[in-house]
Amino acid sequence: MKVTILDSESSVLNKFIGEIRDVTIQKDTMRFRRNIERIGEITAYELSKTLEFNSENVATPLGTKKVQTPQKDIVICSILRAGLPLHNGILNYFDDAENAFISAYRKYINENEFEIKVEYFASPDLTNKVLILADPMLATGRSLASVYEGLKQNGTPKEIHIACVIASTEGIDYIKNYFPENTKLWVATVDDKLNEHGYIVPGLGDAGDLAFGKKL
Repeated sequence: MKVTILDSESSVLNKFIGEIRDVTIQKDTMRFRRNIERIGEITAYELSKTLEFNSENVATPLGTKKVQTPQKDIVICSILRAGLPLHNGILNYFDDAENAFISAYRKYINENEFEIKVEYFASPDLTNKVLILADPMLATGRSLASVYEGLKQNGTPKEIHIACVIASTEGIDYIKNYFPENTKLWVATVDDKLNEHGYIVPGLGDAGDLAFGKKL
């Protein structure tokens, strides 16, 4: 798996990462969602550099011009519900992409043990398409692995890209065992630790709750 960590170079991305982590700024849910969306846009731009491009002639008012446009066989799949703002950011740049949605959540057995439940799945055929999996928080990696198993029933993509905002080192190592070797992981930033509950430290908290409000 090829891993690209976007904040390894200084850019405006660092501002957005800082704001989604900040315990004061992140209380503004609209700003939190927009910052996740902007991180998705930056990720989509960087990811686009690795895609295949086609030459097309564009008619202008004064003539024609040949331009390079990216391939159009892209499917963006977000993991509900936290993945929605990240999904929107990627979709802003790949606006003619197909879309898939899948639910995956932690069902706790006790205070520290949980299993991943996948209950909802809506997706087009993935055969020979470019699949972009959008999940803001790559913590243990178990959710992504379960989601990938569910997606296999809809065909085999020719490329898989995983887009995350924050990943743990442990989570990255875990998913390497479940995804094809040529999978590309795009992550805005990486934290080293998970706590006893499997949450990223220092992380940012619960991305779904911060974006859409607390759940029961």
